[in-house]
Amino acid sequence: MKSGAISSHNNIMPVKKRWSWLVIAVLGLVLLSMLVPLAFLLGLHNGFYSGTNTGFAERRSPASTRIEATLDSPLVEGGLSTRVHGLLRDLGPTLPKALVRNPVMEAENKTTGFAIPTQVSRPPPKGHNTGSSAESTKTIQVIGESEKTCELKFGSYCLWRQQHREKVKDFIVRKMKDQLYVARAYYPSIAKIPKLDQFSQEMKQNIQEFERILGESTSDTDLPPRVEKNLEKMETTITKAKSATVDCNNVDKKLRQLVDLTEDEASFHMKQSAFLYQLAVHTTPKSLHCLSMRLTVEYFKSTPADADVSESLLNPDLHHYVMFSNNVLASSVVINSTVMHSKASRKQVFHVLTDKQSFFSMKMWFFTNTYKDAIVHVLNIEDLDLLEGQKPSPLPMRQELRVSFLSSSESRTEYISVFSHLHYTLPKIFPTLKKIVVLDDDIVVQRDLSALWDLDMNEKVIGAVHFCAVKFGAIKSYLGKENYDGNSCSWMSGLNIIDLVRWRERDVTRIYQNLAQQRLTETTTLGATMLTFKDLLVALDDTWMLSGLGHNYGITNEAINKAAVLHFNGNMKPWLELGISNYKKHWRKFLNPENRFLTDCNVNP
Repeated sequence: MKSGAISSHNNIMPVKKRWSWLVIAVLGLVLLSMLVPLAFLLGLHNGFYSGTNTGFAERRSPASTRIEATLDSPLVEGGLSTRVHGLLRDLGPTLPKALVRNPVMEAENKTTGFAIPTQVSRPPPKGHNTGSSAESTKTIQVIGESEKTCELKFGSYCLWRQQHREKVKDFIVRKMKDQLYVARAYYPSIAKIPKLDQFSQEMKQNIQEFERILGESTSDTDLPPRVEKNLEKMETTITKAKSATVDCNNVDKKLRQLVDLTEDEASFHMKQSAFLYQLAVHTTPKSLHCLSMRLTVEYFKSTPADADVSESLLNPDLHHYVMFSNNVLASSVVINSTVMHSKASRKQVFHVLTDKQSFFSMKMWFFTNTYKDAIVHVLNIEDLDLLEGQKPSPLPMRQELRVSFLSSSESRTEYISVFSHLHYTLPKIFPTLKKIVVLDDDIVVQRDLSALWDLDMNEKVIGAVHFCAVKFGAIKSYLGKENYDGNSCSWMSGLNIIDLVRWRERDVTRIYQNLAQQRLTETTTLGATMLTFKDLLVALDDTWMLSGLGHNYGITNEAINKAAVLHFNGNMKPWLELGISNYKKHWRKFLNPENRFLTDCNVNP
């Protein structure tokens, strides 16, 4: 019996051992099935990003780098805080947005308004005083596919901003803004955890305190004296928030909301800066407006008598310079720089053609200021019947066009200055003259120009510097179907020698009027002007004039010193605060800062 019992017991034992190992294996599988999701919740799968999800590394932009820079506080290793910190680090901004539409083919007419960075031109507010009321600017897009460039999207303001960028001095304010950004991202998730009610209240108070301080302070000097304690307290709060167990989705959503709000605010400021830039460019500075008004008042107080220079004005043997302008200061610089470099100023006669609004201030300025032996004659073009009884309104002194080249191989912007329709009345205004030199009011003369009067024009009508940066093929939409060579270079106004005798023989005015009549829908005379002088132009040497000082930051001093004339074509004129500071000195040295009118109006461009 005992032996049988023992044998039976020995037969049962192996079966029990097999069942126990099976139970242990099942429990192990159940435990593993629970550990795998738990590992993902704890963020252990972050190690797979480098191999399977390279999108974050490829998408990371400067903006995301800035976000990462705000998270310099100590990080608690492990747990959900690692996952949250990973989201903060890898969360890329939702840029790019269509912040500003491409402002191509927009007309910027200084007589009718100013341009904002869209494709629509808007008129100025009622009573708006434009700085160059008779000058217009138009934007043309040519060549290649549309590519966004700094200068094209936001005007030249972005280049001016880079030129005048200052190092960040308000470090504490910037650090407070970064901490406030992170605290706002964590707070909604912390506030939903009941056991962290006291901590959420503390966090809310810190956020409100930071908002109050930043609302009253824009620089470190405005901050309260004990702000360091606020910084330490907020840093401790953020560290505790990172170590708390929070819902990652809530932090993710909140961060994206903050990023979107920041993008919208950045978009608003970009558009606003572009608008204000255009407004600053096309509006008369307060000091120049004061100068014009003071001169006008002074003119009617004293009523200066004109000197008897009628014989000189009609003498074709003298050197006659013609300029269309309503800017007193710019006209003075042009005349002063020309006379200062002239070998025989007594042979020079300057005809300044202006509108009725600027006529009296011009008269008073040139009456009280002398330019060696040169004669300055101010003429009101509204008193002349130049357009067969129809007075032009407004008066286009000159036109300037912005041509943007956008392609994968190049991205640049050029400015072309062209004649207005008033330039084609010159033979009628000066019937006794044979040759004249036409000057724009945004130039500075650095060399004697008398050699132009001895230039062999080979029976051509006009002499100008070729501008091969823009060829006819690039502006073919403005030239129509007329025959022309697409590789021909365009030309610039600024410095032009004109043979009025040949002009009258070829009836150039009639040619221009016929071409302009075919382009009534255009707001610029570009096409008509280029085609009018297509076969009537003699190219001047490139050293006669250097263009681009109103928009190109890359002009060397060597090139500037070689040029006879510096042309500040572009939006950043030297009399504006936006003017390029490196080039302003060449324009400013021909002003007399001790002039009483300049001193009274605080004119210091």
